[in-house]
Parts: sequence; structure tokens; C-alpha cells
Amino acid sequence: MQLKQALASAIDRLEAADVGSPRMNAEVLLRFVLGVNRAYLYAHPERELTAEDEARYDEVLAQRATGMPSQYITGHQEFWGLDFIVSSAVLIPRPETEHLVETVLELARDVAQPKLVDVGTGSGCVALALAHELKSAEVYAVDVSGEALEIARANASRLQLDSAVRFMQSKVLQALAGVDDFDFVVSNPPYVGFGEADKVQKSVRDFEPRVAVFAGEQGLDVIGPLIEQSQRALKPGGWLAVEIGYSMRDAVGSLLSPTMWEDVRAVPDLQGIPRVVAARKR
Repeated sequence: MQLKQALASAIDRLEAADVGSPRMNAEVLLRFVLGVNRAYLYAHPERELTAEDEARYDEVLAQRATGMPSQYITGHQEFWGLDFIVSSAVLIPRPETEHLVETVLELARDVAQPKLVDVGTGSGCVALALAHELKSAEVYAVDVSGEALEIARANASRLQLDSAVRFMQSKVLQALAGVDDFDFVVSNPPYVGFGEADKVQKSVRDFEPRVAVFAGEQGLDVIGPLIEQSQRALKPGGWLAVEIGYSMRDAVGSLLSPTMWEDVRAVPDLQGIPRVVAARKR
């Protein structure tokens, strides 16, 4: 079978399985199987696939048709221009989370040697993006999942940032109890309420780690303790920056006592939806 025929057939197959963006997914998976870039697909439509190529392509298409995210099939996802290894042990890094990185970079412009911790680091994408940009920063990254930390450490090594980030297993900030001199506490925590499970994409609900997605009935079971523990971990004037769900600005804001926090701000994403809440410790 020629490459162009295989691609056309794959697009039809994914459309029939109701997979979103079928052409993009078909191309991504074919590039993965052949080990080529997108330009190659269009430059060599007449290439004959080997029987092994066809069998492998059929296998990954079958996986994608079940709803499994293509990132878990290929094992990679780009974030902040960096290539990250991902597996079903970690949440897939998303473009929206880059707003969290941007927010911290903006706040850190006048901090000479910032000390920061990324809570719920998962793949390590936020911590490593910040370490990549803030060369003088002292960066910690914690996660409750040992499996996730293995992925994060592997990404740090691949990106040659393993000496720039300290990884620790911790439920929120418990492992750092007694440390009270952070300039930034940063987090993309789980924030979906159990009652909103039916609103979550099937691929997220069925394949991504529940501990990284859901957080109690209202989605606040991690954010609440995070705010409380950040108050102790931050130095006066230090910043908490948290990614939130599309309708959570008021609920999260209500947890930020004005006697303890000031300069509370919400940062919108490209659709104008509040995506990050930042607050400064008094």
C-alpha cells in the first residue's frame, strides 16, 4: 500500500470512530510509525509501506480509535517548545498551561534568584519550562505519584536540566514543611469536580490519571490545602500561581483571605477565560 492510500484510509477510519481532528491524528501516527516529519508525508505520497509498517500503523490506529490520546501512543508531547516524554502516569501537557509559565515569568522579572516549587509536577513540564527560562532559579518539583516523578526525572535528564530541578514525592507541600522562603509556589493541580465528570472529554476521563484530573465534589480538594500550605511556604511578598478550571475564579478567590493575600489577579487564556489565579502573600 502506498503512503497516500494508507493515510486516506486512516482518516476515514478515525472519522468513523468519531475521533476529533482525524487528518491530524492520522498524520501524527503515520509519522510516528515511519519516523519521518510532516513534510516527508507530502513529498513522498508514492512510498510503498512495508508489511511491518502497515501492521504497526493498523495497531496504533486501533488504539487511537478507542479514544486513547495520540500522545500516549507516541510517548511525546511538545510544551513551551520543548519535547516531553509522556505516559498514562502523567497528565498530557496542554497549551493552556503555558499561561501559567508566562504568568510566573512575568512576576519573576525583578527577582534575581527566584526560589520556586511546582506542586503536582506530573511530566515536569511547568518546572522544567521555568528552569529552562530562569537560569538562576532554584527549582523544586513535587508530586504525590512516584510514577509521575520517574517521568519528570527522565524529562529533566533528556532536556539536560536534571541538575536544575530537585524532585520530591509529596502530597501538596507536606514534604517541604518547615521551608518558608519560596518566592513562588506554582501549580497546575487537579481541579475537576466529580460532579463534572460527564463534561470532561472521554479521552481524559478514560485514559488520563484520575489523581491528576479530579479533586473532590467541587474540584477544590487540592487547591484548598495548596492555598493554606503556600501561605506557610512563601516568604512575605511571594506569589502563588495556580491554573484553574473555566468557572472557578470566584470559588478560588473566596479561599484567598484578604488578611493573608493581596494583589489577587486572574489571567485569561486566549479565549478570554480565566485560566490562572495569582496572589501575593502579605
